[in-house]
Amino acid sequence: MRPFLFIFLLAWLFNLFLPWWAALLPAAAIGAWLIQGAQQAFFTGFLAGGLAWFIQPLYIHIANKGVLSGRIADMLQIGSPWLLLAIMFLMGGLLIGSGTLFGFQLKKVLSRTQPRERQPS
Repeated sequence: MRPFLFIFLLAWLFNLFLPWWAALLPAAAIGAWLIQGAQQAFFTGFLAGGLAWFIQPLYIHIANKGVLSGRIADMLQIGSPWLLLAIMFLMGGLLIGSGTLFGFQLKKVLSRTQPRERQPS
């Protein structure tokens, strides 16, 4: 639960002020620091990042009565603003889930590497 909250809050905060890819940095750090398995890393990041990327557009959708998301859905020829919000959830989930998995795998690889003895030439 703790990694989920950290990833969610940091992804939400980073997306407010920084470019879209900046949320990968805390996701990778938390994946390397707090997560114990590859499946847990991906799915925790997927749900936390997906919710972070879904809640902000949902708030904007509700605040302006769907005008902006409806126009973006029309521009992208999606048709439904709700389908646009679902796509936002999937994009954020895949992005942050991949970042969290990357952090976990990086920790795993770096912990396995040990200095090798040099062979005489």
